[in-house]
Amino acid sequence: MKKMLLASTSAIYGQGYLEYLHDEIRALFLGCKKILFIPYARPSGISHLDYTKKVEKVFNPLNLQIIKYRDENLRESLKICDGIFIGGGNTFLLLNKLYQYNMIDDLRDKINSGIPYLGTSAGTNICGLTIGTTNDMPIIQVESFKALELIHFNINPHYLDPINGLEHMGESRETRINEFHKLNDQFVVGLREGSTLHVLGDDIFLKGSKLAVIFKKGGEKFEIESGFNLKNLI
Repeated sequence: MKKMLLASTSAIYGQGYLEYLHDEIRALFLGCKKILFIPYARPSGISHLDYTKKVEKVFNPLNLQIIKYRDENLRESLKICDGIFIGGGNTFLLLNKLYQYNMIDDLRDKINSGIPYLGTSAGTNICGLTIGTTNDMPIIQVESFKALELIHFNINPHYLDPINGLEHMGESRETRINEFHKLNDQFVVGLREGSTLHVLGDDIFLKGSKLAVIFKKGGEKFEIESGFNLKNLI
């Protein structure tokens, strides 16, 4: 049975990295001894080792152990881990690496088996049907936009509402998602900063102080409150 925590962002204004998620992280990974952090959302110029150490600094005080990063042994680490975390960065780069290392199927199977999974930003994006609703720039050519398909819809992390009076003539997130629905059918969850989706089997509950926005093809957008089970929309 899937056990996942999908967050819009790794940090909210005024707090440190993952600080607002401490209680949820501790509960999600309760009893885990070997948590695999996959750092591939960061460009190679930013050390994957340094990114892993950043995560360790948060997890260690929570009495959670991150498997030491070794790029050549990542697939072996995936086999032995009892928890998985994928953080933020560029979604295209992350998905490209997962395809490059033939990890898509193994990662999907591992999470579907019930291994606890934490995703933030890009790590949340890749759990949907595709990455077609990411805000990231396509800095690399990806084999496919098809993602892990762990949930049967797409997510738009860092969702921003149009700001009244803002002198900006460009497209809003809402406009971009409506464009997505010209060619795609799955519904999209606009996940505002600080909001999370808690997945337990087929149940997918919205948590946090902010409403989420639901976009369905051919329909009007609407908002859902904390505690809503998105299973009812599928």
